[in-house]
Formats: sequence, structure tokens, C-alpha cells
Amino acid sequence: RKMISPQSFVATLGDELNKPVLVLLRDGKVLVGILQSFDQFANIVLEKAFERICVGQKFCDIPMGLYLIRGENVSFMGEMDLKKDDQIQRVSIEEIFQLKKKETKSWKAEIPFEDFGA
Repeated sequence: RKMISPQSFVATLGDELNKPVLVLLRDGKVLVGILQSFDQFANIVLEKAFERICVGQKFCDIPMGLYLIRGENVSFMGEMDLKKDDQIQRVSIEEIFQLKKKETKSWKAEIPFEDFGA
């Protein structure tokens, strides 16, 4: 497995300038926007950014405008094909939050709780 240096990673960001990119943050949030700028620390600036919340085959975009992301918070970044949006269903913010709440409740119900002792 070949490791790439931070310098070469930042250099490859230049290929993505002025293109739509998807950014997965360490906290699990997904941001989409046009890559406008970056620096040697992989801090990035997205224009026309939005947070994309997905549940199953449904999604909602929450507009965020111009957005600065610290490089240390980026887990993954790649080019975004906005034409693929037609393959999933856009829903309202209210509906996506209801779906997310149900998903979280369902996920929590599957976790077996055990007494681990102190």
C-alpha cells in the first residue's frame, strides 16, 4: 500500500478546483459544493455549499453558502456527479429529519444493553 505525502495530496486538490466535490467530515456530516480554494494544510473553501442528509434512497440539501472547512476535519473528499441526484428522491427538511429520527430509534433498538459493571 503506497502512502502519499500531504504535499502531494494538496497538489492533487488543484485538479478539483471549480468542480463540485463531496466532502465527508470526521463527525459524519456530508457537504457538497464547488471547490474554490485550498491551502497547504488542506483547508478548503466551498462555494454554493450545502449539507446533504441522506436516509435510504431519500435526501435533503440544507444550503450553507460559502463554507470554510479545516483540513483536519476532512475524512474523505471526491468529485461529485450532480447528475446522479436523479437516482434518489429529494424530500423536505421536515421529512428527512423525521426519517433520521426513526432511523436513529431503530438503530438504538438493535443495540443490546448489558451491565458492564464499574
